[in-house]
Amino acid sequence: MEKTLETQLLEFQKKISVIKKDSKNPHFKNTYASLTQILSEVKPVLNELGILITQPIKDGKCGTELSYNGVKDFSFVDLPNNQTPQQLGSAITYFRRYTLASLLALEIDDDDAQMTNKPVQQIVQPTVDEVNAKIINAKTLADLKTMFEALPPNEQKIAVPMKEKLKATLK
Repeated sequence: MEKTLETQLLEFQKKISVIKKDSKNPHFKNTYASLTQILSEVKPVLNELGILITQPIKDGKCGTELSYNGVKDFSFVDLPNNQTPQQLGSAITYFRRYTLASLLALEIDDDDAQMTNKPVQQIVQPTVDEVNAKIINAKTLADLKTMFEALPPNEQKIAVPMKEKLKATLK
């Protein structure tokens, strides 16, 4: 089989395991794999396979490039503007870490990313009977209007037929 960047990356994936977390973020009280940790685990395997890894900053972007026999693959992210040198340095380290992990499809249980992905609350659609029960006890048109307007928009749509029926009887 001819060795290409893709075949070598497949060999890399066979040899690399889950990257261990080695750092703690005191602000979020979470752990993550530092850039140093990631590089210390992936560089020896990439070097063994003859894949060159670089992490250049150019044209306002920061990223990771892989090269093998003149073929390149890369992942770049735009650097933020109007940052202090310290903020920019932190952004560069962060982007180097993430472009590297993304490009190599590394398995890292990164709490930073998980913190931004809070579980989506599932909305349960009420039944017609449940919605109608909220307005059926209206004694006057004014009561009906108040009760109907207190319903969330999705329930108002469900309650329209009952509202019209009640309006006819409350006149």
